[in-house]
Amino acid sequence: MGMSVSPRTVLLRIFAGALVLYVAFAGYVVWAMRQPPETFARVMSHLPGPVVFLAFPVETVWTHARAGELHPGDAAPDFSLLKLDKTERVQLSSLTAHQPVVLVFGSYT
Repeated sequence: MGMSVSPRTVLLRIFAGALVLYVAFAGYVVWAMRQPPETFARVMSHLPGPVVFLAFPVETVWTHARAGELHPGDAAPDFSLLKLDKTERVQLSSLTAHQPVVLVFGSYT
């Protein structure tokens, strides 16, 4: 005689399995959001399009994951960028050593 499993037990196991998968998926997306843009883009390019946006509160999590620790008046962290002509990199600290620097962020599309 085999033991029968009640439908309730089966549903609970399915729900628990789905919950574990969702938490793992959410953790992976949050981890990716905290990575450099190139890594985040690579991760997102492998996920099925609307699944992330339908199954996960992307905008809210993105706002918290990318908020950073800077506050108005804090010094900008040092970084380097490739010049437009791609001949060399320019580092913020090398510019601020000689003169004040204004950083403007925006989209010009």
